Amino acid sequence: MLLLNVLLALAWIALTGQFTPGNLGIGFVLGYLLIWLVQRPTGSAQYFAKVRRVFGFAVFFLWELVKANLRVTYAVLTLRRYMRPGVIAVPLDLRSEVEITLFANCITLTPGTLSLDISTDRRVLYVHAMYVDDVEQFRRELKAGLERRVQEVLQ
Repeated sequence: MLLLNVLLALAWIALTGQFTPGNLGIGFVLGYLLIWLVQRPTGSAQYFAKVRRVFGFAVFFLWELVKANLRVTYAVLTLRRYMRPGVIAVPLDLRSEVEITLFANCITLTPGTLSLDISTDRRVLYVHAMYVDDVEQFRRELKAGLERRVQEVLQ
């Protein structure tokens, strides 16, 4: 279905004659809507659920990125230091290489956190964080937020 959606977006570009990122986005959305209209005969409901999960993951991650940037900016601009750095072992429910890599990279991309290492049995990820007030809460937030969404998107 993704290939069909991309082909419909390219057809839209060919029809309009404007190859711009915005026009490609419009074509993708129009293709998505067209596929949605004919989903019952083609049985493509799973594609729409996956697209919603990917979109939800992107929105969640961007929001986390904004919050982390604001927190680091605040720390840099204030005279008092509120940082409580620490290295936390986060047990993983993720099993595949792709899932673990996406999870670790998202952590590293977020300001104030850094993925350091993974255990040899791939069951624990070691994360350095600038702000660790409560270790268990930090683990819960990572597992219930980012890890759960990575699982939803990739499974």
